[in-house]
Amino acid sequence: MQAEIIAVGTEILLGQITNTNSTHIAQGLAELGIESYYQTVVGDNPERLASVIEIAARRNDLVILSGGLGPTKDDLTKQTLAQYLNVSLVEDAHAMTVIDDYFKTTGKIMTANNRIQALYPAGATPLTNHNGMAVGAFYRSPDSADFLLLPGPPREMTKMFDTEAKPKLQAAYGQQAQIYSRVLRFFGIGESKLVTELQALIDDQQAVTIAPYAKTNEVTLRISAQAESQAAAKAALDAVENQIKAKVGDYFYGYGDDNSLAKVVIKTMIARRLSLTAAESLTAGEFQSTIGGVPGVSEIFPGGFVTYANAVKHQLVQVPQTTIDQDGVVSEATAIAMADGARTQLQTDVALSFTGVAGPDELEGQPAGTVWIGLAYRQQPTTGHLYHFAGDRQKIRERSVMAGLDLLRHALTAEQPTEK
Repeated sequence: MQAEIIAVGTEILLGQITNTNSTHIAQGLAELGIESYYQTVVGDNPERLASVIEIAARRNDLVILSGGLGPTKDDLTKQTLAQYLNVSLVEDAHAMTVIDDYFKTTGKIMTANNRIQALYPAGATPLTNHNGMAVGAFYRSPDSADFLLLPGPPREMTKMFDTEAKPKLQAAYGQQAQIYSRVLRFFGIGESKLVTELQALIDDQQAVTIAPYAKTNEVTLRISAQAESQAAAKAALDAVENQIKAKVGDYFYGYGDDNSLAKVVIKTMIARRLSLTAAESLTAGEFQSTIGGVPGVSEIFPGGFVTYANAVKHQLVQVPQTTIDQDGVVSEATAIAMADGARTQLQTDVALSFTGVAGPDELEGQPAGTVWIGLAYRQQPTTGHLYHFAGDRQKIRERSVMAGLDLLRHALTAEQPTEK
């Protein structure tokens, strides 16, 4: 079973509004097990719309049109479809009653073109609009593709699709084999390197597909399986996930589209009741701002330090002046001293420090992108870690924050959870 989604509206083509309708419909089709290989956007032009309808009907079992059902001159979707199907438009009595009641209640004068919203192609099943006036329709065709007509405003479309259309689609076609997906998130490995490591699995993908996506400072993999049941899909996805982790598991940190390295690390620290602070130089508070966006962080984060100037490093986190004079601020010794000092000042379990060169100029003979991160983790010896990042100032700062979070992730993974 294959469907195509056609979004109708010149405002979408011009970029004046975002096409959220197609996204919602596509997700709903996946839940029903209906495959969707094409999505089309067409303006409010009857000739072009007719052409798109004809192409979609030839290559799909179901064509879904969203938009163009209103009363204005450019709302021509139902008229164009009716002409393609060679049927007339008929009036839905219930929809017309809703329209009449609206104008009576508001005291407004109903113009003749408002009656257009109650029309739908003859032979179709009308779909009630719970949040508007334009009636939708589901047309079963014995000779070509079936058609589903939906309104354009997202509030109207979403309600109609979820409550009216989806039950009718499932009744008409039955529950198809569904597509189940899982998102795996990785940090510390680039997309090209990840694909190279997994090339054999990608080339051999059959029941489970593997799709990599480059994100800001990280990479995700979406693995998908089509199966008759959730249990069968889970088994297939688990098997492929285990193969992926066997190759690149060190870089894997979590699941899901709505996730981040900061969320995973902070939630783990909250669960283990490990308190955290930080002393930041080149990142200027960006690490603390990042973890501050995670709900519940106040349970384990009492506060931290921004120590941009050398004197402030000494004043706030007790970095010895001799360390700064002998080793410089862009050094392992200073990173370790900053982490130790921050942890001592606030008596936390863990502390991170960031010092280095955000650029664009060199500092202490070190090029931009040279970064030292200190990690003071419980009773373990405090360590300093050297990185060389590329990019502009902001990119280097963002990458430094992610590297610090990754250091915490590895420390948490290496340590067995214990009660405090």
